[in-house]
Amino acid sequence: MAKRVYLFNEGSKDDRELLGGKGANLCEMTSLGLPVPFGFIITTPTCREFFDSGNKLPSQLESEYRVALALVEEQMGGRFGDPENPLLFSVRSGAPVSMPGMMNTILNLGMNDEIVEGLARRTGNPRFAYDSYRRFIQMYADVVLGTEDECFEEVIAARKAETGKTLDTELDADDWKAVVARFKELVDFPQDPHTQLKAAVEAVFLSWHTPRAIVYREMNNIDEDLGTAVCVQAMVFGNYGETSGSGVAFTRNPSTGEDAFFGEYLINAAGEDVVAGIRTPKPITALHEAMPEVYDQLFETQALLERHYRDMQDLEFTVQEGRLYMLQTRSGKRTGRASVKIAVDMVNEGLITEKEALLRVSPEHVESFLHPMVDPAAKQDIVAKGLPASPGGATGQVVFSADEAVQVSRDGTAVVLVRRETTPEDIHGMKVAEGILTELGGMTSHAAVVARGMGVCAITGCETLTLDYQAGTVTTDDGVVIKRGDTITLDGSTGEVMLGDIPKTEASSSEDFQTLLAWADKHRKLKVRANAETPEDAAKARELGAEGIGLCRTEHMFFEADRIDHMRGMILAETKEQRSAYLEKLLEFQRADMLALFEVMDGLPVTVRLLDPPLHEFLPHDEEDMASLSERIGVPVDVIRERTHGLQEVNPMLGFRGCRLSIVFPEITEMQATAIITAAIEAKEKGLNPLPEIMIPLVVNVREIRRITEVIEKSILEAMAEKKASVPYKVGTMMETPRACLGAKRLAPAVEFMSFGTNDLTQMTYGFSRDDIGKFIGEYLNRKIVDSDPFVSLDVRAVGRLMKIAIEDSKIGQKGIKYGICGEHGGDPKSITFCHELGLDYVSCSPYRVPIARIAAAQANVLEPVPE
Repeated sequence: MAKRVYLFNEGSKDDRELLGGKGANLCEMTSLGLPVPFGFIITTPTCREFFDSGNKLPSQLESEYRVALALVEEQMGGRFGDPENPLLFSVRSGAPVSMPGMMNTILNLGMNDEIVEGLARRTGNPRFAYDSYRRFIQMYADVVLGTEDECFEEVIAARKAETGKTLDTELDADDWKAVVARFKELVDFPQDPHTQLKAAVEAVFLSWHTPRAIVYREMNNIDEDLGTAVCVQAMVFGNYGETSGSGVAFTRNPSTGEDAFFGEYLINAAGEDVVAGIRTPKPITALHEAMPEVYDQLFETQALLERHYRDMQDLEFTVQEGRLYMLQTRSGKRTGRASVKIAVDMVNEGLITEKEALLRVSPEHVESFLHPMVDPAAKQDIVAKGLPASPGGATGQVVFSADEAVQVSRDGTAVVLVRRETTPEDIHGMKVAEGILTELGGMTSHAAVVARGMGVCAITGCETLTLDYQAGTVTTDDGVVIKRGDTITLDGSTGEVMLGDIPKTEASSSEDFQTLLAWADKHRKLKVRANAETPEDAAKARELGAEGIGLCRTEHMFFEADRIDHMRGMILAETKEQRSAYLEKLLEFQRADMLALFEVMDGLPVTVRLLDPPLHEFLPHDEEDMASLSERIGVPVDVIRERTHGLQEVNPMLGFRGCRLSIVFPEITEMQATAIITAAIEAKEKGLNPLPEIMIPLVVNVREIRRITEVIEKSILEAMAEKKASVPYKVGTMMETPRACLGAKRLAPAVEFMSFGTNDLTQMTYGFSRDDIGKFIGEYLNRKIVDSDPFVSLDVRAVGRLMKIAIEDSKIGQKGIKYGICGEHGGDPKSITFCHELGLDYVSCSPYRVPIARIAAAQANVLEPVPE
């Protein structure tokens, strides 16, 4: 039987998988000689054992942890369940991957009617004893018994109203005694401490499957099967009196990354008061004034922990009667901008290497450099100001609950979630909100920490606001009333709340960001191209580091107002001659478009996909539009109607599209090939270095490629002969069908490159319509039928297997082929990792995903095992 229970002096920071992050770090701090209240950890395998047994604790577990409990009693000098010398515990979750606030915690465990009296006698502080007791009852009832917390808060509010008091800290021992008596009328809980402990361990394990924990794991791609450890730690008390308190601190500023000790604390308060946001805390610098010796010790400790872990740390601490205790350290959640600054600074300080710095920045965090900010010059109607908890700009309609946020945002409406304070139960609403605004809480409250981790703009502690949930309003101190559905703008960088939709500025880069991207380019193998059709998109892509265009969708060029009618005329033409006349006009548009791209992408490859979508997509579908088109191009409405209906298909994604258009209408391909090469020749004449690549879409066999390549090369040779010039070019294919992948060996001799179009390849492999998957993918994910949306992250097992077969087989048929990916997966970090492992030459993604892809490609290379 494996050991299930570890004391704090039996583990280390390297035991995260076994003891969870919290437990492993408590062990590590203990080994460093820091003031950590002693305790023990029940392992994560025990959690999995619990679930495998139908939510039953192993029969020997209680005997095992009672041995550890006795050793903790000896170390701490108290006894669990002894009224004369009581020892109380906190019981907390601790997964291998940090999930702040997502699972359950119980504090002051071991209290009962007899022990509260003993604690009051022993401490000489009955107010503290009864305050601790009511906290325990409230938490135990919520976590173990499932009683709604609101009924307890109503009791406290009623007591304050009866006594004319405003703050919890103003309530005395008699008040808390009365509150406890009322609590006990609401809920029946066990008086036996050992029964309490066993039930608490079960409840913490069960919290692994709470809705908020499940949502958080899905958002952060955390393995469902990890499970959580349970940390049982001797209690210390920040609510002991005026020389006690609790706080949360970061070794660097988690919003900006500035190398400055940052945090908050509350006098005469337990730790949950700080993180819950029910009181607005003081900055950590104020602790230096109130308790200078404690502050100095805390400052030395945070510096030691950052050096030891070589990362910015998030600390929880308690001061009991002037004595400091460390309750937790972990790598701190930080904004995208902060993560980049901290990583670069730590390399410059010699703490970490460039490769380690790249792994410290999630690709998603890069988004913070790419999203808009509130334009400082456009600010107006500033009605309130709170704490700048998570930077960025956000505009949306006001909603007052997480459920409302989900409901209103379903149709794409942007929402701002406004709450008195957020709790982990709000995670589903926070996930869909553009911004979060809370009346209470500090920079380390739940709202602040979770928003920063998600990259969502947030303002907390905006105490000039008063919320009325029932009325659906929020009122400022100046009397401004904001109603449900009103539009507001948040500036998460300054904490300002504004009425209306305030203009945003484009996201700005930073010197640190450019440094990190340079390191990414140095340490990656995969090239990164962009999907772009317009000069503007191409220029933005190149600015963001794209190394060419991996997918130019030529059909997008034909939807412009000045050319759509020519395209429609070509489709409606009844003879080849008529069609050719329209194609001559389209050729000039196509040539000009291609030239503009070659100018922007001078010296870089531009992969141009031949016309791909079904032709009916270009035609009007209602009578009014058909009549209007008839007047403009002189084709009878009856002809337009008949041709439109004739092109309609039962399953257009598998119909007359892609290379099939080139086979049936080779003149379209002639036009496109001529336009591409003519533009390349013109670019070369201007002193540029165009590198066109012509890509044939949706092939299923080599005969399609051969037939279409003949058309392409004939057109190219004619254009070169006419211009008396030559330019390099390549012809390749898009690998979008399972048959193409399985027959890649035969395709290989006919192409110079293969680019995987994983949108269609996924669609055909799964039989899922990417346009209709939204109707059922939610249930598939909820019921664990699929692990992720296959159109978001590449399905390695099946789609990835087809790609692997295609590459391996094609290399047998032809050496020197270049391989890439140009579906939406090209910008997904998980998919990029697989592309690196597969040995692709490049990925291609939307322009604004290029920096993310650069970093993801570097991370994939850095994490690749070194061959022995």
